[in-house]
Amino acid sequence: MNQTDLNSTSKNILVLGAGELGLPVLRNLARKAKDVEGAKISVLLRASAVESREPSKQNDIAEIRGLGIEIVVGDLVRSSIDELAVVFARYDTVIGCAGYAAGIDTPMKLARAALQAGIPRYFPWQFGVDFDVIGRGGPQDIFDAQLDVRELLRSQHQTEWVIISTGMFMSYLFEPEFGVVDLQNDAVHGLGTLDTAVTLTTPDDIGVLTAEIVFATPRIRNEIVYLAGDTVTYGEVADKLQAGLGRPFTRSAWSVDYLLDELSRDPQNMMSKYRAAFAQGRGMSWDKSGTFNQRRGIPVTDVASWISANLGSLRTQ
Repeated sequence: MNQTDLNSTSKNILVLGAGELGLPVLRNLARKAKDVEGAKISVLLRASAVESREPSKQNDIAEIRGLGIEIVVGDLVRSSIDELAVVFARYDTVIGCAGYAAGIDTPMKLARAALQAGIPRYFPWQFGVDFDVIGRGGPQDIFDAQLDVRELLRSQHQTEWVIISTGMFMSYLFEPEFGVVDLQNDAVHGLGTLDTAVTLTTPDDIGVLTAEIVFATPRIRNEIVYLAGDTVTYGEVADKLQAGLGRPFTRSAWSVDYLLDELSRDPQNMMSKYRAAFAQGRGMSWDKSGTFNQRRGIPVTDVASWISANLGSLRTQ
């Protein structure tokens, strides 16, 4: 890949991880790569994942191999920056899809390895909210760690970076443990207020759009690219559930003070951190118009469609 020719594109691509986001990204990169001469997709996975006897893991590995993707065995957590840099240096593009499960320090470790490797292009794990707008010192310390990664990437000019802002994974909003949508009691709890907005995108749509961004010409470089499946208030989520499931939903708000108090009683509770952070409302949403998918006319899943596809069996007749 020639860094001075903006019509050149990524060809030798390594994806880190093949989980909820990694698999959709891999599927779509493999699809797009067929139209790019010399393009090759690889994925870095732990040995335990590759050798797993678990049927779902075996299915994933079989799918990855069936797509013609090369599996590279490695460990993002146990490997040193030096060891990772040696691996990364074999590629012109590295895309982080490992998520936060790898630990709060891993995004910075991977960024340092990418820069040490001198790779031309790096997509960090930043598939989420607008950390710049949120700022530092909020309830979710992971967001501060992500700002550290942004500062590091912006401080240098050797490796191009692309950040993809997606908002919250759409399915996460409906997780019982998150507490916003209570399907058992037909209730919605707004974070902050019922008028607080949140941007939501499905991992499948992020996979499609990430592949489009990776192979776009002229090449996208040193830029934050915004995606949005939908941007809704928590009150609108209740409206859409009511319409989609054919029954009333009660609605109430968990105030910022209430959620911060809840967090103070259990400071390491990850769900409490996220709830308190999203309740602030800052950097959690953006208008769908002007997003990459809207500008390119790429169809995405909105909340009403997600409810119909995933919760339709719960509809009251």
